[in-house]
Amino acid sequence: MKLKLTLLFFISLLLSPVSAQETATDSIPPKKESYGLRVGIDLSKPLRSVLEDGYTGFEIIGDFRVSERFYAAAEFGNEEKERFESNLNSIASGSYVKVGGDFNAYQNWLGMENMIYAGLRYGFSTFKQELLAYGIYTTNQTFPGTFRVDPQEFTGLTASWIELQVGVKTEIINNLYLTINLQLKRKISETTPENFDNLFIPGFNRTYDFSEFGAGYGYSISYFIPIFKN
Repeated sequence: MKLKLTLLFFISLLLSPVSAQETATDSIPPKKESYGLRVGIDLSKPLRSVLEDGYTGFEIIGDFRVSERFYAAAEFGNEEKERFESNLNSIASGSYVKVGGDFNAYQNWLGMENMIYAGLRYGFSTFKQELLAYGIYTTNQTFPGTFRVDPQEFTGLTASWIELQVGVKTEIINNLYLTINLQLKRKISETTPENFDNLFIPGFNRTYDFSEFGAGYGYSISYFIPIFKN
């Protein structure tokens, strides 16, 4: 009888740490993460407006966390680009919107909300082109080409594209984020002026002959507004 009691005592000693550990583990509340709206501006466009002659632009950015790794995202902006060259003077101006989502590939530590992300956007732009003056090309050396000043305005132009973004989003202080991204764009559709072309599309950037692809970048600051925890 004493042997049975002794064995039961030692078994209880062996099991008691495990039970205590399970109780302590069960008592720790689950991790809760913040969900909400993040809004900001693209700093690269005001900086480009200061440093680059003939360019003005701004862009408002935003995203909303819909799950642990997925974010709904959008950008809205306005751009104007003047082009004054030896054979062409023109101005393109208009507004654009880009909507889509981002996937966060970075596994954050507890309490961190940083992102290394890849995103996809659908972009749409409405704009106008102003042809101010242009050179008339000729191969006749006797009568060299002339530069004709003949202002024309083409309104109601549109363009759309698909955009792939890759970037990094870092929290520098509580709820304040810096983001840098690179953009690869593929044009889907556009309306072009009669006897002219779209040399610059707001939101898409510069266009190239015989290519539907474009590129861009962004450097933005944004603030996160927590709405609920999950």
